[in-house]
Amino acid sequence: MKTQFLKFSVAAIAALALVAGSSVKAQAPKDIVDTAVAAGSFKTLAAALQAAGLIETLKGKGPFTVFAPTDAAFAKLPKGTVEDLLKPENKAKLAAILTYHVVPGTVLAAQVVTMNGADVKTVNGQTVKIGVMGGKVTVNGANVVTTDVKASNGVIHVIDTVILPK
Repeated sequence: MKTQFLKFSVAAIAALALVAGSSVKAQAPKDIVDTAVAAGSFKTLAAALQAAGLIETLKGKGPFTVFAPTDAAFAKLPKGTVEDLLKPENKAKLAAILTYHVVPGTVLAAQVVTMNGADVKTVNGQTVKIGVMGGKVTVNGANVVTTDVKASNGVIHVIDTVILPK
């Protein structure tokens, strides 16, 4: 009886280890695009990345830091702006706006906090101003509402406003 119980216990532990191992593999970090899509609040950003031809870039090796505007952030833009930007003839303008939200390298929240007042160069070549006041971080005045969403090729910081290049 004791031997049967021991065999059953070993078998149960082995089965649990297999299940646990497979779930760990299934939870491997996703790239920036897949992470944003899985979050569910970046549908407009995903559509814009697709229209601008930037999906493969942000699925690439990186690392990237993305200041990702939510669907609510895009909704703050004047009526018709998003629809206009998604038109094929505005692809370059849309790409310039989206790459203005991307900084090369991985910049975590702890680093951002020490960058108060710093101008940081974006992938589109222009700079964004990092601000810190009362423990709150802003990027060109947009509030960072969630930090350090890690992805396999960088990090996402969620912002509440679409920032526009000059």
